[in-house]
Amino acid sequence: MKLNSIKDLIKRNRDWANGIKKDDPDFFLTLSKQQTPDYLWIGCSDSRVPANQIINLPPGEVFVHRNIANVVVHSDLNCLSVIQYAVEVLKVKHIIVCGHYGCGGIKAALEDRSHGLIDNWLRHIKDVKRFNADKLLNTAHDEKIDLMCELNVLEQVNNVSNTTIVQDAWEKGAHLTVHGLIYNIENGILKELTENSGVTKV
Repeated sequence: MKLNSIKDLIKRNRDWANGIKKDDPDFFLTLSKQQTPDYLWIGCSDSRVPANQIINLPPGEVFVHRNIANVVVHSDLNCLSVIQYAVEVLKVKHIIVCGHYGCGGIKAALEDRSHGLIDNWLRHIKDVKRFNADKLLNTAHDEKIDLMCELNVLEQVNNVSNTTIVQDAWEKGAHLTVHGLIYNIENGILKELTENSGVTKV
């Protein structure tokens, strides 16, 4: 559905808020006084992959960080700050790294041409390709993209698990699990690729 102006968005917001208040008059008042999500979602910025809708949870249930191709690197203070706040303040029990098939960032990283500024970010994905060169060998192009989407999720789960934040939480006995999921835009289904509860360090 194409919207013509910000006014259209404002109207849709009013309709949405009024619909929720009709079902639960105290919903927003209650929501405004607490934030106690069990989940941190680290996902792709792709507009077709909205965290709350995919897992069918209402506002307040998922703390969300998104970037191109759901990358977690140890030099990204934005992402690390989100993880720290989620783990140390919100006390989330699950960190979900969610990629998706057909990811534009993955496709761009596999192309042998310049994309401008974003190439600096895509370098992290090119590293994933280099780390897994043997698995990608003799793989058809479309299959290679899907496999890279999965391998990228696994690499980012590794990166999350090895942050000082998560390692410290596990050392202190926190019940915290890091999950790797992948989403299929064509059918709306999530698939679990891996999880790490800190019992076996990665």
